Amino acid sequence: MYGLEIYYRVRRAVRIDGMSERVAAIAFGIGRGTVSKMLEFSEPPGYQLRAMRLRSRMDKHAAFVDQILIDDQDKPKKQRHTVQRIF
Repeated sequence: MYGLEIYYRVRRAVRIDGMSERVAAIAFGIGRGTVSKMLEFSEPPGYQLRAMRLRSRMDKHAAFVDQILIDDQDKPKKQRHTVQRIF
């Protein structure tokens, strides 16, 4: 994402100074589509989550695994559970 400074410089060059979008893209080293988006919004719109993130399958078992790891802290090193064993 580009900073606000370049965002405003591109908007000023095209809207006030009369520079074409294509020339502005070349001058600032960005794509023409990016220049169009910069002109469309007065401030950068930021990122938006398109879809809800899926929950991990591990969530159901997290408490169980955490308990195993807590119990293993008191045991000798050779008797602790390995990742493969917990899986």
